[in-house]
Amino acid sequence: MTVTTDTGREDANAPTWAPAILSYGFRPFFFLAALWAGLAMIAWIGLLSGALTLPIMLDPVSWHAKAFLFGYLSAVLAGFLLTAVPNWTGRAPLKGWPLLGLVLLWLAGRVTTLFAADLPAVVVAFVDLSFPLILGSVILREIIAGRNWRNLVVLLLLGLHTLALLLVHLETAGGGYPAHGLGMRLGLATVIGMICLIGGRIIPSFTGNWLTKTGVDARPASPMQRLDKAVLAISLPALGIWVAMPDHLAAAVALTIFAIGHLLRMGRWQGHRTAAEPLLAVLHLAYAMIPIGAVLMVAAQIPHVPLDAAAAQHVWMAGAIGMMTLAVMIRATLGHTGRSLVAGPGAKLILLALLVASVARVVAGIGAGSPDWLYHLSATAWCAAFFGYAVVYGVALFSAGRAAAQV
Repeated sequence: MTVTTDTGREDANAPTWAPAILSYGFRPFFFLAALWAGLAMIAWIGLLSGALTLPIMLDPVSWHAKAFLFGYLSAVLAGFLLTAVPNWTGRAPLKGWPLLGLVLLWLAGRVTTLFAADLPAVVVAFVDLSFPLILGSVILREIIAGRNWRNLVVLLLLGLHTLALLLVHLETAGGGYPAHGLGMRLGLATVIGMICLIGGRIIPSFTGNWLTKTGVDARPASPMQRLDKAVLAISLPALGIWVAMPDHLAAAVALTIFAIGHLLRMGRWQGHRTAAEPLLAVLHLAYAMIPIGAVLMVAAQIPHVPLDAAAAQHVWMAGAIGMMTLAVMIRATLGHTGRSLVAGPGAKLILLALLVASVARVVAGIGAGSPDWLYHLSATAWCAAFFGYAVVYGVALFSAGRAAAQV
């Protein structure tokens, strides 16, 4: 039976020899992304405390940032794009052995980075970069075959994300501190750019559909109107200035303009009417973290403001990116497996745990000498959210879809 959801359509003709987990890209990649997000957090805590020793080559902080920005996110991007592109192009999804090959390549990247100090740097970089390069090639092939030219910008952002990963490897080989390097900032900026682009399409669309179903007359502004295009046009150079010179006055001005633009943009989406449906409300909240994070990063540069830059950046990383990706993972899993797009008790607890993790991490960066329990709370809640996703939705990901679910 065909399943139509937010991001694509379950293939009714999936080969019988392929297990359900390999019938669509979101299934293996969302499951592995969730496991990796939790396991990498546990590993980082072990590295910081000295309880765990791994030949990772990177310092623990840089490894932690890279594990999230390029390990977790590469899996989420693969799951989303391999599910969305068939809907964009009308072509069959990647499945079966080719999908398994991509999954194994992603796993190889995670293993080599865990043992990077015992391997030649060029081998580690080659394996790690192979996954996004091949994924990009698959997406490009589908866009060309489907003549879906408007989504080439998504491929461009994926290319910039891959370039950022290359820069991280070069900075590592040069003995630098990648956590504060150009590669990490470019990687973060490109993902924020993807959320601005894709989130600006799906959030008002999903909101409008839900308001119609609930009988509310108010409607969000249609996606990609003049204001949306103007804000996106401002966003790319603003993010570029921050990537190039994050401590300069020009970056503070650019991020302030960036924040104002996105606040105006999302203010037209009727987000205040979505509190009754957490799966929808969290998308608005995650998007709000983009301008909030930009403002806090500007504030962190002001002398005597008791907020460190790392905490401000976590508004983007844990808040905007973490919440947006996890919410999309839940929606796609529910829709593509024939379940209702309603947040059950499990989804509510998962999203609440991630909100606690994000808030606790930011609060821990306010003032000097923050108590350790805030960091422990943040890490514990983070693991609870992502392991929770794997437990609550694992059965659905490994099982065949049940019924059509129109959105």
